[in-house]
Amino acid sequence: MNLRDPDAVASVLAERRPGIALGMARSYGDVCLNPGGVLWSTKGLDHLVHFDEQLGRLKCEAGVLVRDIQRLAIPRGWMLAVTPGTQLITVGGAVANDVHGKNHHVQGSFGDHVRWLKLLRTDGEIIECGPADRTDWFAATVGGMGLTGVVLEAELQLRRVSGPWMQAETLPYESLDEFFELADTSEEDWEHTVSWIDCIGSREGRGLFMRANHAKAQVRPEPRIRSVAMPLVPPMSLVNRLTLRPFNAAYFHLHKASTTVVHHEAFSYPLDNVRDWNRLYGPRGFYQYQSVIPRPVQREVSKAMLNEIARSGEGSFLAVLKTFGQRLSPGMLSFPMPGATLALDFPNRGDRTLALFSRLDAIVREAGGRIYCAKDARMPRALFEVGYPRLAEFLPYRDPGISSAMSRRLMGS
Repeated sequence: MNLRDPDAVASVLAERRPGIALGMARSYGDVCLNPGGVLWSTKGLDHLVHFDEQLGRLKCEAGVLVRDIQRLAIPRGWMLAVTPGTQLITVGGAVANDVHGKNHHVQGSFGDHVRWLKLLRTDGEIIECGPADRTDWFAATVGGMGLTGVVLEAELQLRRVSGPWMQAETLPYESLDEFFELADTSEEDWEHTVSWIDCIGSREGRGLFMRANHAKAQVRPEPRIRSVAMPLVPPMSLVNRLTLRPFNAAYFHLHKASTTVVHHEAFSYPLDNVRDWNRLYGPRGFYQYQSVIPRPVQREVSKAMLNEIARSGEGSFLAVLKTFGQRLSPGMLSFPMPGATLALDFPNRGDRTLALFSRLDAIVREAGGRIYCAKDARMPRALFEVGYPRLAEFLPYRDPGISSAMSRRLMGS
């Protein structure tokens, strides 16, 4: 159902069939799926309502794409302070999952830059909230997985930039200890930090550490964006034991220490120009496993997780390791907390893959960590409950007319 059609909204509310808002469906799990229920498409809510170019404040509808905001704002000296690894998501989805980027230690998560929300409940009530008004509703909705109501509009605070360019460095490292040293020493002088890690070809955890700052205005032509596509779904996953080790070794050895000026889209959203890249994983698809481990134990626990993955032979060439800063998240169910977050894609090999996840779950739970709901499709309810200690505080704000596959799996309804 398109939320821009008032008659359709009224009829669905009258039916009382459980639904969930759906934006671009870029979540890797079941947070926006609703088998047997209703999906409310927010794609029609794509209007920019008002932009204050002096203050950098944008009011927009929830279906507006992050990409469209960036391409509007950057030529005017502004950009979103926080974006995830793709800009092909809606504002509503960014709020519902309280997405984070490569600059959490400086800018926090997406919810830290939301000034106001307009929320539609399935009983027809409109709730307006923000960090200074009805703060309990705001904290429940940011990171609330779309379960408190449907976000209709948002006002966002953008940040000043001089242009689309970034000064970036790539630094190879040979061990996890070296990664954490780079991460710690980069926080003061570098806004964006992230790492690709070889999760299968090195016992020490070698990888490539990338860091960047927004560059001063550059007189450069906009790059020609060339996209490629995976044309078909192969009969089996192309990500397997035969391909992973040589690919990871080649990727590591072909990248030397370097400094360059790059367009922000190339640095921040490298996969956006590879259409249907998920087809590489074959007809059974893939899982992503993203955890965060508290800072006091991040080194030893990250090593334990990578050792478990290496022993299993179930590695990935899309493996990302980065750190979160020392700040509290704005949402009751927000994912970031101070520590290290490891995200890996795994081909779906059925019970063998799920058995690995069970072993990783045990490590995460013992360490006091949590799993990212936006990327999850199989987290046990017990791990969710212990990983998100504000769950009981959140539950009273749930809309009884909203349900998803994830909410039924993790909350029972």
